[in-house]
Amino acid sequence: MRIFNAFLCGLVFGLGLILSGMANPAKVLGFLDLAGHWDPSLGFVMAGAIAVGTIGFRLARARRVSVLGAPMQLPTATRIDFRLVGGSLLFGAGWGLAGFCPGPAIVNAGSGEPRAWIFVAAMLAGMALYTAIEHRRHRPSPSSAMP
Repeated sequence: MRIFNAFLCGLVFGLGLILSGMANPAKVLGFLDLAGHWDPSLGFVMAGAIAVGTIGFRLARARRVSVLGAPMQLPTATRIDFRLVGGSLLFGAGWGLAGFCPGPAIVNAGSGEPRAWIFVAAMLAGMALYTAIEHRRHRPSPSSAMP
């Protein structure tokens, strides 16, 4: 049942990206180009996502378990720190330069778009690099492992 629900959510998400224009890099770049020929239409997509998310989180907070019976685990982080700001800037730079963010890139890769395949490969490489850095950062030092 969980696999089916994940598939259904992914299908709805992918269709939403395509129908809204979020999977079109030119449309996204037009939305992000505030100083040029700004296309505000994707603002409605963002507003819709915020509205659905707000309602969804309110409903989720009223429950102890998810619809599938798993314990409800909602985000609790509220701190604005260097990692959040730095990550946001990197995400925005990548989105603004390529016109892709992770979801739309995967949708476009699925349609055979070569630029999307390159973007997804680079994104996965960046994730692997981050994982390696974090693993190394949290690995106990040899001196602290000695009795």
